[in-house]
Amino acid sequence: MSEKKAGTGGKKKANAVSLETRDLTIRFGGHVAVNSVSCAFKTGTLTAIVGPNGAGKTTYFNLISGQLNASAGQVLLNGKDISRMQASARTHAGLGRAFQLTSLFPNLTVMENVRLALQARFKLGLDMWNVWSHHKDLIQHADQVLESVSLTAKRNVRSAALSHGDQRKLEVGLLIALDPEVYMFDEPTAGMSVDEVPVILDLIRELKTKQDKTILLVEHKMDVVRELADRIIVLHNGTLMADGDPETVIASPVVQQAYLGLAPVGEAA
Repeated sequence: MSEKKAGTGGKKKANAVSLETRDLTIRFGGHVAVNSVSCAFKTGTLTAIVGPNGAGKTTYFNLISGQLNASAGQVLLNGKDISRMQASARTHAGLGRAFQLTSLFPNLTVMENVRLALQARFKLGLDMWNVWSHHKDLIQHADQVLESVSLTAKRNVRSAALSHGDQRKLEVGLLIALDPEVYMFDEPTAGMSVDEVPVILDLIRELKTKQDKTILLVEHKMDVVRELADRIIVLHNGTLMADGDPETVIASPVVQQAYLGLAPVGEAA
């Protein structure tokens, strides 16, 4: 079985631009939810996308991953315009998305969900039992994914019966099974207990350490952002308001006012 991913053309060098949005815009009637956002994202970096509720963060993610069609602008993956591709085609091209709300096959077991992700990655079709009876290496790979997200003991449990935290872990496991070039995490720890959060954060740290993936993270928890992010971009009312290293962006007066709700440094609250 070949380990080469569809659409990526092999391992990318760190600091090469893998994903870019150019003047990306979407309008809902007279409301501009994302307003001409241009950003380039590099391999080997983790970019946190932050902003107040309603700032356009998830909408921006939806435009990149193909859940929404842009009113104007472009999405480029490795320089190729994918703006007109469906979400499934973007996944095959190398974009991987974990949603704020889980998107699993509820009536399949944990292992069966992972199996389908691996079959999609290696283009082996959807005949689950016939395929798996001939690919022991796929079974071993699936077992490794389950171990990485601490779900080995629940491999035969239907995903609908999992706790919310375990469903989030399984969704991250599916993303790891797909092995995309670009990982997109939309509040990956939302709704998880304090004990469950470290599993997800450790997985994201490990992905970042390898330096061969581009990681985008929408996250409200600033302690997580401070620890993980190489770069922060701030959206406000759909507009890119700040972009830079975490220390500089978080200390910015305009960010403290608009996002953190704080008075600028040196002024009374």
